[in-house]
Amino acid sequence: MRTVAVVAACLSACAVTGVAAQTKWDMPTNYAASAFHTKNIEQFARDVEKATGGSLTIAVHPGGTLIKHTEIKGAVRDGKAPIGEILISLSADEAPVYGLDSIPFLATGYDGARKLYAAQKPFLDKQLANEGLMLLFSVPWPPQGIYAKREIASLDDLKGIKFRVYNSMTKRVAELAGAAPTQIEVPDLPAAFASGRVDVMITSASSGVQSKAEEYLTHYIDTQAWLPRNMVFVNKDAFDKLSAAEKTAITDAAKVAEERGWKLSVEEMTIKTAALKAAGIKVLPPSDALRSGLTKIGDTIAAEWASAAGADGKNMIEAYRK
Repeated sequence: MRTVAVVAACLSACAVTGVAAQTKWDMPTNYAASAFHTKNIEQFARDVEKATGGSLTIAVHPGGTLIKHTEIKGAVRDGKAPIGEILISLSADEAPVYGLDSIPFLATGYDGARKLYAAQKPFLDKQLANEGLMLLFSVPWPPQGIYAKREIASLDDLKGIKFRVYNSMTKRVAELAGAAPTQIEVPDLPAAFASGRVDVMITSASSGVQSKAEEYLTHYIDTQAWLPRNMVFVNKDAFDKLSAAEKTAITDAAKVAEERGWKLSVEEMTIKTAALKAAGIKVLPPSDALRSGLTKIGDTIAAEWASAAGADGKNMIEAYRK
């Protein structure tokens, strides 16, 4: 009987040890489960679970169901969530580095966006570290274009209308164009356009298809304005509590997810632009007048950003333009 008791005690201790060795992270994200960013993150989570043999699992909560988009970064910083994903420029009011990737017409293609990311990353890592956070990977949305209920041929067509904004950069574009900035999150777009709360927006082909833009809009002007990026990041204290093997599993999976995500973004641009056309949206290149007007706005915003960002901003811009 004593032998049985010892074995039982050992099994119990082993079970407790096994439970203690397992870590589950809840991960808030803002975009729908169908979004390519979310699918990429879910694959990242599966890769981590596989690499750790299940000792670390990440439960992805899409669509802002766990924590609202505007609250995700603060929640991760405060330890309420160990990991999260946000649109980087959502935090541009906190530090200039968060707004670099959304300066319009600074980087207008994927090659330019990669070069801009390389220039930004050391400074992004530094800022996140100051907040007790750590970057895992960053993936761009497809290039941004203008959606409207009619053709937008020049900046004059934007004056006075309600312009959907989602960060400080898009707000500044609206202001400089003479439009009325209106904060609207992606899930609220259909209702906002239907009710007249907003008249025009700049976003990607992905967001247009996701929000069924053809139901409330008619035109997409493919301005290729900029490639805003999302970032996946962790609470540094939570990361430091992991085993060495788990840390390696996360960073390795993050590298793979970043490369996969950039490829998915290119595919997304191609597929979703075609889908807009198939749905009846008129996809048009920007007129020379519109391109010229938006370029001037971009120059103004870039100068304002560099002035606010100080020496770091100057260094980032110089590194990008080399």
